[in-house]
Amino acid sequence: MEEIVCYTSIQQFSMRFDFLTIFPDVFTGYLNESILKRAQRTKRVSFHFHDLRDYTSDKHRSVDDRPYGGGVGMVMKVEPIFMALKTIPKKGRRRILLMSAKGKPFSQADAKRLAKYQQLIVICPRYEGVDERVMDYVDEEVSIGNYVLTGGELPAMVVTDAITRLLPGVLGKDESSVDESHSEPGVLEYPQYTRPEIFKGKCVPPELLSGNHPDIRSWRNAQRKNIG
Repeated sequence: MEEIVCYTSIQQFSMRFDFLTIFPDVFTGYLNESILKRAQRTKRVSFHFHDLRDYTSDKHRSVDDRPYGGGVGMVMKVEPIFMALKTIPKKGRRRILLMSAKGKPFSQADAKRLAKYQQLIVICPRYEGVDERVMDYVDEEVSIGNYVLTGGELPAMVVTDAITRLLPGVLGKDESSVDESHSEPGVLEYPQYTRPEIFKGKCVPPELLSGNHPDIRSWRNAQRKNIG
């Protein structure tokens, strides 16, 4: 059984993400905006990028080759991924993820589980995927849906966003991640409203304007949708 580490204060917790990719620049725009930018600035999280071409040994810096047995496309080689994994410093309890269309579908429950680690290493394949021997060094194969993308970078950012927002101190109020869609399996959040009170003839429900907190809680509970 894996050890579960508890933290007594926000300052004691930070998570390190390491991304193995051939396109590190893909990440910089999204991860350096909004809540993810603030999470880095307050040292709740750190992002590190490892260009797999830097871990090759041939003059062409080849990260892929033709598949044995024939077939279309190219397959990412095991050696650059293995060498990159060897050089990444270890920080506490860590998990190595491979983004893959044939992996287990990612869920909010997975985000909560993975948020308990101190380090996540995320491998972002391209082409037709990776040499199967990479699986000897991977803890989980993760998919974000039943469709195929051109690479693992976008799925990696989706997973990173979902996990980072659950870390202590990342959101303005930690309660923000408690009462929302999928905080309970199969349950969607109640509808939200803000000003103006009336827009094109449609009014905010009177329960939300009453100031009566038990009535508001009752209305919200009634409006939550169970999709399980």
